[in-house]
Amino acid sequence: QVQLVESGGGLVQAGGSLRLSCAASGSTFSIDAMGWYRQAPGKQRELVATITTGGSTNYADSVKGRFTISRDNAKNTVYVQMNSLKPEDTAVYYCNVHYSGVEYWGKGALVTVSS
Repeated sequence: QVQLVESGGGLVQAGGSLRLSCAASGSTFSIDAMGWYRQAPGKQRELVATITTGGSTNYADSVKGRFTISRDNAKNTVYVQMNSLKPEDTAVYYCNVHYSGVEYWGKGALVTVSS
């Protein structure tokens, strides 16, 4: 079992920055890919970014050049640095981890970007 705890959400003005963190605990020895997804009101959950154990990254087109995903394998923590935030980035952001073929989700962190 893997438990995920997100932190770093909040309210920010357009153009501002936030950093989200997600710490994994429990059976973390073989964590594989880690990532972030988001779900805006009335919309489906969508990919934000993912990162493999080796550091390969993948981003949604909507966040490329503005968001940076990283991970600290020693701390079992994944981060996403979000710059140049836009009102359309407003959503609940969910941490996602793959471990031994099972997918785990955090409870979500609300990010609100005001115009």
